[in-house]
Amino acid sequence: MILTYQYRVKESGSVSNQLGRMARSVNFVWNFCNETSVKAVRDRSEWLSEYDFHPLTKGAAKDLGLHSQTIQSIAGEYVIRRKQFKKLRLRWRGMKSLGWIPFKKDCVKVHGDTVKYCGKTFAFWKSRELPGPVKTGSFSQDARGRWYVNFQCEVAEKALGGTRVIGIDLGCKDQVTCSDSVKYSRENLTRKYLEKLAKAQRAGRLKQTRTIHAKIANKRKDWAHKTTTEIARTCKVVVVGDINSKSLMQTKMAKSVADAGFAQIKSMLAYKAIRHQFDYREINESGTTVTCSTCLQKTGPSGLSGLSVREWECSGCQSLHDRDVNASTNILRLGHQTPIGNPLPQRTRKRA
Repeated sequence: MILTYQYRVKESGSVSNQLGRMARSVNFVWNFCNETSVKAVRDRSEWLSEYDFHPLTKGAAKDLGLHSQTIQSIAGEYVIRRKQFKKLRLRWRGMKSLGWIPFKKDCVKVHGDTVKYCGKTFAFWKSRELPGPVKTGSFSQDARGRWYVNFQCEVAEKALGGTRVIGIDLGCKDQVTCSDSVKYSRENLTRKYLEKLAKAQRAGRLKQTRTIHAKIANKRKDWAHKTTTEIARTCKVVVVGDINSKSLMQTKMAKSVADAGFAQIKSMLAYKAIRHQFDYREINESGTTVTCSTCLQKTGPSGLSGLSVREWECSGCQSLHDRDVNASTNILRLGHQTPIGNPLPQRTRKRA
């Protein structure tokens, strides 16, 4: 499988300027593909493919200060995103766009803690060794203006070593609750830095505001990685509820839902399932909270008013339930009823 290894570039004034110039050239190529594609559709009703852009951009690499394969990668990425979003015109890349410079394996040479691209050498902080030869990659910029180099390398899949068979209920108080009563939780990072962030925003300190946002995102990502890795190493079957985050974002719990990062946790479990070779399923969790996991009667607290009830007793069989553990147990039961390799996106979604 292919994994991405990210390293921070050792920046100086010249390095930032060089990468910045290349990023502006990338934006120029992207906007050219965008404009050319729109004209082709309007004039000839023709959707240009990646290979249609190659003769149109031939010979531009030297003038733009980019590698020819980088220009091909930009055209390929543009076609992929156009199909993904199903739009005639994509968003233009300009001065406010974060820097991005894609490359292929023949574009770069990695030696120790340096990478050479287009005759220019960039040093980076080599926090870990690369597992193998570079397949493809990119230079990327974050909101604070810091540059990173990303290498995509092929790694071997890890053998299945876990024995746990669990269902997972995602929540705001405890971000991950397993059917075996194991809970993984962290503090609400948005609430923790709320006052400091508000002061920086009122004072108009843009740099400090971006730093606080980056700190929150990094802490959230670090916790999600550690938690999902532990689950991946100890489980052979993981069933996750398809929580409806969009509906919850319309309620008073919007900040807590955003801080919990449900989509991030699910995406990490999905790709780690491939590497660690465990069975990952995502099912419709509708009714799992109010259904008794013992007698399957819907006797639990329901609605937004019932969210504060963390423990309840079933009126049918008098079983005492922890709200989240009961939900994760029902999720696991529904997962067993789902054929392997056939996740259940049963909830219908309306197209915007």
